[in-house]
Amino acid sequence: MSDALQELGTHIELKRSDCVLSWEISHGELNMDVTASNILGFIEFLKSDPTCKFSTLVDITAVDYPERPQRFDVVYHLLSMYQNQRIRLRVSIREQDMVASIIDVHPSANWFEREVFDMFGILFSGHPDLRRILTDYGFRGHPLRKDFPTTGYTEVRYDEAQKRVVYEPVSLVQEYRQFDFMSPWEGAEYILPGDEKQEAE
Repeated sequence: MSDALQELGTHIELKRSDCVLSWEISHGELNMDVTASNILGFIEFLKSDPTCKFSTLVDITAVDYPERPQRFDVVYHLLSMYQNQRIRLRVSIREQDMVASIIDVHPSANWFEREVFDMFGILFSGHPDLRRILTDYGFRGHPLRKDFPTTGYTEVRYDEAQKRVVYEPVSLVQEYRQFDFMSPWEGAEYILPGDEKQEAE
């Protein structure tokens, strides 16, 4: 299998050296770092090239690296049922960069791209309906960014008096936010069975 992937990686790099930055085989899958500038054309090539035939888009997701100048990796997973092979593409972009939508090649990318936009705030140019898909209208922020607070910004509850759902800023009592991370065995005010033997020595 790795020989076939090695041949495939070499074939793609030779045919599309304008897009491929680097590639490797890891855990039985071909991973490629590619440029964002022509991602649409590159994915179209992977779908139509007889050696590749990556006809199925499995997923699009992203990874946040806030410490890097190119903050996000947009990750595409593709499957070739004809060749029984998988490929993973990584596209590194800055926070303000836009990525071309691949809906024209894979219509199933529609909701995947909306999810990446919703969770990470990454914009896809040419998307016909780029709006939130998992969070509510008016939601603040992007929950899968590393700088998004784990508590969120707003809490939602049903108000019995108003007979409707209300949105309020998150207000956590400070005592619930303090963690000492102490072992349950340290600082206990009770003696555990067997502890008296240690004191007797």
